[in-house]
This record gives sequence, structure tokens and C-alpha cells, in this order.
Amino acid sequence: MNPWPYPRLFAHRGGGSHAPENTLAAVRLGLSLGYRACEFDVKLSADGEPWLMHDSTLERTSDGRGSAGVADWAALSRLDAGTWHSASFAGEPPPRLEAVARAIRASDGMANVEIKPMPGREGETGRVVAQACVRLWQSAAEPPLLSSFSRESLEAARAAAPDLPRGWLVETPGEEDFAFLDAVGAASLHCSHKAVTPSLVARVHAGGRRLLAWTVNDPGRAEDLLALGVDGLFTDSLLVFAGRFPDYR
Repeated sequence: MNPWPYPRLFAHRGGGSHAPENTLAAVRLGLSLGYRACEFDVKLSADGEPWLMHDSTLERTSDGRGSAGVADWAALSRLDAGTWHSASFAGEPPPRLEAVARAIRASDGMANVEIKPMPGREGETGRVVAQACVRLWQSAAEPPLLSSFSRESLEAARAAAPDLPRGWLVETPGEEDFAFLDAVGAASLHCSHKAVTPSLVARVHAGGRRLLAWTVNDPGRAEDLLALGVDGLFTDSLLVFAGRFPDYR
């Protein structure tokens, strides 16, 4: 297998359960706890700005309402993306990808950028996010790992930035997923930890790729997965895992 620069533990959505997901505060918290790699979700505003948000609607993680893809960045930047989590994060705005990239690079961290397109904008989102990552991580020691559940997004990312590593996201891998790994030149397969078996680990490694599992919050389960040879885990339990697996961050 090719050299793999990323650590075994990724801070899920930046700060796991300890900060409002996909915010600059979350990413800074994950980095402050010693995590060298943060995972987060990126989509496009109506006017094409890459910004951090998981859902296709705004209600769960902000004070906004409706679709996450119909407002321009000027309006989205004024949302409160912190109060839903806790009062201490009240007023925390959603960030642009550019701000998060600067914070990660300033801390010598690494990123797994999940491309999370709005329906109907899969190809555009993959292309724009990949191009932004090339620019924002120019001359970085390690490139960001691009991943997505969207085939069209990952194919567009490959066309726009062929040198950036790619990961294919799927809950439970099937034969068609292994074919797509080859078609898109993926460096890694990311799946639910519930789908991991010794035979899956062996097959992924035999293809020269890495296997990453999400979302693992139980330390005992993490130990089992690491013993099987899983190459990376995404966790919300940042404090617990930092104490239990300090060398894997």
C-alpha cells in the first residue's frame, strides 16, 4: 500500500459532541485536544461559496429555516450555528471552508473534507470544493482527503483535482462499491463501523487501499476495530478517546 499520512483518529465534524458541529469553534477544539486530523462537511451556498454544514436543511444546527442551498453566503454567514449546542457557543457563525483551512494549517493539522452536495448540485459541488482545496492547501505538507457519498461529486473532484486523495463513503460496502473504488481511483473506503469484518479489512488492503470506519464512540469497539487493522476511526468522543488512545491522534 502507498504511504498513509493520516492519523488513526479523526475528530468527527471538528469537535465531536463537545462543540457545535462544523464550526470554526469545533475545529479549534478538536485541534486543541491534540487531534491532528479533523473531518467536516462542505456544501455550496446559492452563490457558490464552500461552507460547512451537514444537513440539507438549516433547522437542526442553526437558527435558520428551510433549505441550506437557497441562500447566498452573506445571509448564511449571519446565522447562529452555536446556540443549539449550548449557551457557551451562542452566536457562533457557520464558517467558510477558507477559514477552516487556515485554522487547520496554522496548527499543522490535517483534514478529511467530506463533500456534502445539495440535491442537483453534486457535480458542481465536487468540482468547486476540490478546486478550493487545491488552492487552500497549496504547498501543505499533507493534502486534504476528499470524501463523499455522492459518486458524481467524487468523480467531479477527481477531474478537477486528480492529485488529491479520495475516499468513497458507503454504509455497507457491496460489489458495486469495490468497482467504483477502482473507477474513481480512491485511496480509501469509509464505511459504518457496523459493517467492518476481518474479510472486509483484508479485501480493502489487498486492493492497496485504507479502510476508515465511522462513527465510533465506544472505546471497546475502537480497540476491536484497530486490532482488526482498520486504518482510521471517526469519533465524537474526543475527550475519552484522547485519554484512551493518545498515540493514535
